[in-house]
Amino acid sequence: MGVEIASVILIFTGMSWNMTFSFYQSLSGIPLELKEAAQVYRLNAWQQFWTLELSAGAIGLVWNSVMSVAGGWFFLIAIESFTLGDKNFNLPGLGSYLGKAASEGNFGAIGWGLAVLIGVIIAIDFFIWQPLIAWVEKFKYQAVEAANVPQSNLLDFLRRSATLRVLKSRISPMGDSFDRGLVRAFAPANLPTNPRQLTRIGNWINWLFVSGFAVIVLWGTWEAVLLLRLLSLSDWQKVMGGAFFTALRVICALFLSLLWTVPLGVAIGRNPRLAQILQPLVQIAASVPATALFPVLLLALIQTGGGLEIGSVALMMLGTMWYLLFNVIAGAQSIPSEFFEAAQVYKLSLVQRWKTLILPGIFPYLITGTITAVGGAWNASIVSEYVQFKGETITTSGLGETISQATASGNFPLLLAATSVMSLLVVLTNRLVWRPLYRLAE
Repeated sequence: MGVEIASVILIFTGMSWNMTFSFYQSLSGIPLELKEAAQVYRLNAWQQFWTLELSAGAIGLVWNSVMSVAGGWFFLIAIESFTLGDKNFNLPGLGSYLGKAASEGNFGAIGWGLAVLIGVIIAIDFFIWQPLIAWVEKFKYQAVEAANVPQSNLLDFLRRSATLRVLKSRISPMGDSFDRGLVRAFAPANLPTNPRQLTRIGNWINWLFVSGFAVIVLWGTWEAVLLLRLLSLSDWQKVMGGAFFTALRVICALFLSLLWTVPLGVAIGRNPRLAQILQPLVQIAASVPATALFPVLLLALIQTGGGLEIGSVALMMLGTMWYLLFNVIAGAQSIPSEFFEAAQVYKLSLVQRWKTLILPGIFPYLITGTITAVGGAWNASIVSEYVQFKGETITTSGLGETISQATASGNFPLLLAATSVMSLLVVLTNRLVWRPLYRLAE
């Protein structure tokens, strides 16, 4: 059960952050007049969340949910089959099946596994994502209705279903009573009216939270110091050198991904017919575990003399570009239709449209996609710089290789040092680069 829980936690950490960043970006971009309207109508916290904030983030949340599920499939092999010291853990599932087939170089088994995976992805797209993408179109900020909107045959069928209308008429009163209960719970009358009482309660909550958090941090820091004292100078040199090489690969993967994801994402987001054709294909490409296809790519690179130095960048791109693409699609889809009509009226050229409308319109989503893409590239370094194929281990210098080697050998001090340096680099980048760009996006 411990290994099962660990795999779920790993999938969760790979899925949650891009959705969190997407919703944060949506909240920071809510038009000021809508916030003022919420104040004028005296909406409480629940009403403001349900009618304004969740609606504002709906389009981004759906597209990032698509990306989250695709990201879960992408890391399936690393999640369901891994080595820790002298122990091998293999959970029943497609990931462990594909991992074993890839390590043995069994291309027939890889083909069957990918065929099943693609079938599941197509079914999920038809029954879940297409209806959701068509449904969230109603949350777009626009004064006129768009001529071309995303379509879903399943959503049209559900809207015409008499059975579902009956069920909705019976369930709606329950939902309304639940909503009224939450409204009453968040109403000012149910809250303490004495400001001193409110301050005292807030201080107690803050004190408990800060105290508990401080104890955890101090204990973790002490344990980390005891582990890091065991490292030699050569170990630290290996970690720092690996951080430099991996950072270069991350930058290269991000730049190469931006070159094609931005124009393609805008084309898909602005053309619903094109989106219906390409959307399932993009999901399949984003969901296929790259480590299953990597042996084929690696063989080709070895024959051309590229090796893992180039192959690691290619695999990082497979873990990076989809975050950018899905967020650009969401950004292009959320641009109000009347803006494009105004661009036609003023006869703006293609360059002027990109400069004054498209790039400003997708910029907040592009920043969100870039943040999660860089995180995905750092994650992908763990499986792209240390590859096991046909009983052989192929590596290239980097933080990912250090983490994978330390995990395989059970060297926990080196594992802690490499992971801490990777986390520090990501946090510094967020503080020094992405936070100012977020403010610019607002």
